[in-house]
Amino acid sequence: MTLLGDAAVAMWWNVADNDRTEFHEWHSKEHLPERLSISGFNRGSRWQADEAGAFFVLYELQTYETLTSQGYLTRLNDPTPWSTEMMPLHRGMVRSQCRVLASNGLGVAGVMHTIRMSPEPGRESALKRFLVDLVARVPQVPGFTGAHLLQTETPAAAPTREQQIRGGDAAADWILLVAGHAATAVPQLFDGQPPSSRLVAEGAAETPVVGRFQLVHAVTAGDVATTTEKMEEGRDAHTS
Repeated sequence: MTLLGDAAVAMWWNVADNDRTEFHEWHSKEHLPERLSISGFNRGSRWQADEAGAFFVLYELQTYETLTSQGYLTRLNDPTPWSTEMMPLHRGMVRSQCRVLASNGLGVAGVMHTIRMSPEPGRESALKRFLVDLVARVPQVPGFTGAHLLQTETPAAAPTREQQIRGGDAAADWILLVAGHAATAVPQLFDGQPPSSRLVAEGAAETPVVGRFQLVHAVTAGDVATTTEKMEEGRDAHTS
């Protein structure tokens, strides 16, 4: 998959067992459609880890300026009653507002590997070169379909109402996303080495955080627009 736009919001969190059924209903039937109705939001997707309570959510944005658009900020500061109820259930939230540095691939695959890291001071350029080269060749590797490199650049803004409800969010720094059509072992992308150790050798600081997630639901802005049009047509037909 190639990301749809030049910016993204990448998020990780956990949801307790007892809350997970309602969380899926809320996120699929209210939250994704709400976000994808905002101008500049192109696609949203929810992914779930093997350990059932861990989630990764990605919003793909047309431009970086979408992050500070009035439409987005209005939603963040005026959550629905259902969102207000669900926000405290997001445990260990990591929320990164990012620029897309590189993206390569085709379509949406079923498996997403996420690797969160920071560069070692003074080695940023070397690490970026390695990661950009990796993104360029991932789609040719058996079992993989695409890769993307994101860098967090948080806009200067006051905490939103949603953030206040959650109690504050952490943020990642650099993010490597690797997509595939099977749970293929990521080490083959790193010459058989564990991703964390290879990335540290290439310029990452400390130990990168690696996760693997399965696709649960993806929605595009076109999906939301089409559904809205059909609903309006149905109302018009009913009243005519």
